[in-house]
Amino acid sequence: MRTICRTFGAEEDMVLCEMLGRPEFPLLSKEGDITIGGVFYIQKEMMKPSLSFTDAPEPLICSRMKMRQFHFVQTMIFAIQEINNSSSLLPNISIGYKVFDNCASTLYSSSVQNLTGLQWVGSESWITESPLATKGYSGILTGSLGFTLRKAKIPGLREFLLQVNPSQDPHNNLVREFWEATFGCSFQPSLHGQAQCSGSERLEDINNPFTDVSELRISNNVYKAVYAVAHALHNMLKCGQSGEAVNQSCIWKDFLEPKEVVKHLQDVNFTLQSGETVGFDENGDPAATYELLNWQRNQAGDTVFVAVGSYDASLPNGKQFIMNGINTTWAAGSPKRPQSVCSESCLPGFRQAVIKGKPICCFSCIACADGEISNSSNSAECSRCPLEYWSNEDHSQCVPKVIEFLSYGETMGALLAAFSLVGASLTLGISCVFFRFRHTPLIKASNSELSFLLLFSLTLCFLCSLTFIGRPSEWSCMLRHTAFGITFVLCMSCILAKTMAVVNAFNANRPSNTVLQCSAPLQRTSVLSCTLLQVLVCVLWLTLAPPFPYKNTAHATERIILECDLGSPIGFWAVLGYIGLLAVLCFVFTFLARKLPDNFNEAKFITFSMLIFCAVWITFIPAYVSSPGKFTVAVEIFAILASSYGLLLCIFAPKCFIIVLKPELNTKKTSDGENRIPLNMN
Repeated sequence: MRTICRTFGAEEDMVLCEMLGRPEFPLLSKEGDITIGGVFYIQKEMMKPSLSFTDAPEPLICSRMKMRQFHFVQTMIFAIQEINNSSSLLPNISIGYKVFDNCASTLYSSSVQNLTGLQWVGSESWITESPLATKGYSGILTGSLGFTLRKAKIPGLREFLLQVNPSQDPHNNLVREFWEATFGCSFQPSLHGQAQCSGSERLEDINNPFTDVSELRISNNVYKAVYAVAHALHNMLKCGQSGEAVNQSCIWKDFLEPKEVVKHLQDVNFTLQSGETVGFDENGDPAATYELLNWQRNQAGDTVFVAVGSYDASLPNGKQFIMNGINTTWAAGSPKRPQSVCSESCLPGFRQAVIKGKPICCFSCIACADGEISNSSNSAECSRCPLEYWSNEDHSQCVPKVIEFLSYGETMGALLAAFSLVGASLTLGISCVFFRFRHTPLIKASNSELSFLLLFSLTLCFLCSLTFIGRPSEWSCMLRHTAFGITFVLCMSCILAKTMAVVNAFNANRPSNTVLQCSAPLQRTSVLSCTLLQVLVCVLWLTLAPPFPYKNTAHATERIILECDLGSPIGFWAVLGYIGLLAVLCFVFTFLARKLPDNFNEAKFITFSMLIFCAVWITFIPAYVSSPGKFTVAVEIFAILASSYGLLLCIFAPKCFIIVLKPELNTKKTSDGENRIPLNMN
């Protein structure tokens, strides 16, 4: 049944209400100045009419009374009767009632199924349902746990219940049905030989949920609810406080606003005869007080409700939930606590993933992704590690990322350092040989001053590769590229000067011109000029945007690559480009000297060394750009060592071979050749 209201008039102060559908009539009612309505699940079976969709549906037909619910109904009537008999609460105002039935489906099925071995957690609606414990379900439900309302005592309620009789209201079908269901009789003549009810049967002789007052829990809530409404009305009608003068009148109102009743209901605070205090907080909630009940079997084999704990929200934190120290019976009467989970707990390093279509307690454990962790069990989400941290192997905590750089302690770094030292030692050894035989025709013919300067620069080239190995720092980052650039330019300048001297010497028409074009001061000037230009470029680079140590976290997410940022890529490629320019010039001049006499002619060896040098550094560029992490540094060191070894072996190895193993060729006659090779190019 629904009611729809419409407003009329200019001020919309006229309300017309229209009832939709058929009204439901109360099963029990009593007139009064104020009427309180109650809805209970009095009857447990509901017959649904067939729906034809052509006619209005017939009303629902309910049958089979629930004794426990009828007990709640009578508790409400008992509380209203007490209030009506009170001279201090709502004096001179009578309270009436209307009780309606809200048919409910039965809690249990016959099929007031194989489910054994399950741990039941009951709500307050059935955890104290005595019929369940006596109708063959105790074996299934033994060990059930559930919070329920605290048990209370209502003085006079049992006596009131025992007075219920059809003679009080002979025309009330509900009471007659209750009487027939209680005593198994019928007020109408029965064709099946059923006994006829006389109305004089005694409820004192019956023990059923209706007469049982040992578990007054929901009944006490019904009792308190009626009194709470009465106290709210008492305050709203300004009847004064309870306990004041007898026959105190109230200020009557013809119309009571429901919202006003609710407002006063929130402010009530009273004490029942049992000593229990009733009140509500700012949210309209009473103090949450519950008992934790456990279904256990006594020595006789009957199911009993045992309070094994309690909860009181009014107590301080940490003392609200208390266990009584009583042994708890679990599923199927077992003393062992069951494992009440759908899925096993997710260990640290995993997160819960909800399984679609299953309860929230059912989930899959998914490992956290790389760089994410969960440091507790049953984590709903994985958290990402900070930028310089990474997840450990089991993804349970963030650990500092591994810092990667080319170190002396690893195999590759040690090998490159060894090749660097071997190259420097070999260069020094050749220098010693050249110094020992500096007065021989071969050394004189190869321009000894430039040769020693070239050997010195090659030694620096080998040693400068060591600055690329080890943990990058500010000074090492600035030194490695500038030292590399300057030493290689010094090396190329020496080779360029040596090549120009050879070309000019063999193409001179007169001895006087040869001395002018191949003079030592001119060679020194050219070497110094070329080197100073590179020094100037390096100074500008270090001044404007010097290289600096940099933690690269973008290339590899699981580690930090400690490298030297170029600062200014233009500076780096300018240094490298200038070295390449000198190498090309050297190659051009040696190409011009390719047809000179073979005796002591360095042009062919220099040409071959320049080919190796250019090939190495042309290959270096794409390898340098594409190599990741410490391999970038290794590629650069390899290019330095390869080009240095190429220059050393191509230019000086043939001379050392003649000096040491073929001394008979190191003579003035051999060096003269066809009188075209000058013995002293200094």
